[in-house]
Amino acid sequence: MIHITLPDGSVKSFDKGTTPMDVAKSISEGLARNVISAKFNETVVEASTPLTEDGSLTLFTWQNDEGKKAFWHSSAHVLAQAIQELYPDAKLTIGPAIDNGFYYDVDFGAVSISDNDFKTIETKMLEIARGKHEFTMRDASKAEALDLYKDNAYKTELIENLEDGTITFCDHSTFTDLCRGGHIPNTGIIKAIKILSVAGAYWRGDENNTQLTRVYGITFPKQKELTEYLHLLEEAKKRDHRKLGKELELFTFSQKVGAGLPLWLPKGAALRERLEDFLKKAQKKAGYEMVITPHIAQKELYVTSGHYAKYGEDSFQPIKTPKEGEEFLLKPMNCPHHCEIYNHAQWSYKDLPKRYAEFGTVYRYEQSGELHGLTRVRGFTQDDAHIFCTPDQLDKEFKEVIDLVLYVFGSLGFENFTAQVSLRDPKTPEKYIGSLENWEKAEQAIISAAKDKGLNYVIETGEAAFYGPKLDFMVKDALGRQWQLGTIQVDYNLPERFELSYKGSDNEMHRPVMIHRAPFGSMERFIAILLEHTGGNFPLWLMPNQVSVLTLSEKYEKYGKKVLNSLENYEIRALLDNRNETIGKKIREAEMSKTPYMIIIGENEEQEGKISVRQHGGEDLGTISVEEFSKIVTTEISKTLKEF
Repeated sequence: MIHITLPDGSVKSFDKGTTPMDVAKSISEGLARNVISAKFNETVVEASTPLTEDGSLTLFTWQNDEGKKAFWHSSAHVLAQAIQELYPDAKLTIGPAIDNGFYYDVDFGAVSISDNDFKTIETKMLEIARGKHEFTMRDASKAEALDLYKDNAYKTELIENLEDGTITFCDHSTFTDLCRGGHIPNTGIIKAIKILSVAGAYWRGDENNTQLTRVYGITFPKQKELTEYLHLLEEAKKRDHRKLGKELELFTFSQKVGAGLPLWLPKGAALRERLEDFLKKAQKKAGYEMVITPHIAQKELYVTSGHYAKYGEDSFQPIKTPKEGEEFLLKPMNCPHHCEIYNHAQWSYKDLPKRYAEFGTVYRYEQSGELHGLTRVRGFTQDDAHIFCTPDQLDKEFKEVIDLVLYVFGSLGFENFTAQVSLRDPKTPEKYIGSLENWEKAEQAIISAAKDKGLNYVIETGEAAFYGPKLDFMVKDALGRQWQLGTIQVDYNLPERFELSYKGSDNEMHRPVMIHRAPFGSMERFIAILLEHTGGNFPLWLMPNQVSVLTLSEKYEKYGKKVLNSLENYEIRALLDNRNETIGKKIREAEMSKTPYMIIIGENEEQEGKISVRQHGGEDLGTISVEEFSKIVTTEISKTLKEF
């Protein structure tokens, strides 16, 4: 007999050789019908894998992320089989599951694949899926594996890097693929299939290697779910921040400036400035002091901090001075600079905490193929701050940062989020710096604060920064997509590396604890996500232009300017459109620019000294005074933008 521990802590006894599916059936037939994969003793296994020892078992369905991963990983095998049957000369490489679906990288040789071929591939995949072929894992010797792929240099290269005795294949139908496992019971579970796109991808991500064709796809256990997903994709296209950024004239890119280096247009710059002012105001109330640091620093600064060893390959290469031979780096992080600001004076425990904040621009070299609008750039501005405090102050300071992050989210309409406690992976200690004792103190401080603040949090091992654990806020946008926004990190290590100190009440010198925090994360990425979350309909307090004053004809320009001045006196941002165009065209253009309110000016309004107000989306608010309108605006803003 073997003893199986289930997630609820209960332990059940089974015969040796029992499978996860057998365990599911022992619980309920309904569960068994829905189980598609499993994890045994932290190793992903098939639902049909015989269990031969005591251990912990977790069963996954389509509702679990792990279940979806197995579903999409298995679908990648089906895609590979379909491609092999349709294009016999194609060379298969690798095909993993991704966050939404899967892909397979293929060398099609002289054949070119386009969206005209998608339907054919989908039809072949459905034909294979309906065969209800079981996925079966088997071991293979290195010699056997190399022989199987003797005509495929890509698979051969992968196998050459594997140790004999660790190689496994997955078989289904007439198809075999090199694979480590993690599949659904059979292909019949796959009911709905869509090939989404194709793109170029270099073998092993190296631009010196052959460029392959990456075929992206997604599958579902029900056609209804695919239909809903495709609708979501269409909505996402409408909300694409690159499209909206262009339409709203917020930002642009220039090849002459360089890929991944955004240029902010006047409206976008005004938007950024308002976001910065919003956070600066809250930070000032919370006791932060603004600092400014240079865009470059000597390489030695980042060697001391540990960033060069960890991120050197992802940074721009050193800038060498022609005469002195000094080496400088474009700033990849703000925290080493802030450590040196702290070090400019000697502090007492009575002076702490010191809270330094900066909207600091940093630079990291991202590969050109990974750049994406504002969400993946080479130069970006972080709303960075670093708090230097005593160990006794850590809990209070950390919780106050949580309050600040929640205030930011609430003011910008991000209401659906989960807090993620990101810890180090004890299996890979080489990824981190600092003592085990300091890591344990830092991790416990974060978990304790998350509990005390009543956050809905999950623990993720292996997601910590190299110098300390962190609390990341995972936000769901209006389309249900999850983004990491806002982070708070506890760091005992940089104070050690920079020899930071303060004089304690015992007149002895002590190390401060350092908190890293960025509620926005990066201004570029935050604005991109905010654009897609709101569809460009920002909260009224943030809109670059809150009101468009539209005249019925040029003869009402004088009254239009008077209204404009009155609005400015009420601190309402407005523009006057007095062009010789039809009022219909002016309204359409104001709608396109997402202007929250339109004020219509004509003969009646001028005679009565009032304004006709139309809200974005078409609702008519009637004819009112400017003062009454200002109260409407103030009330709407106060609903979202509360005092911190």
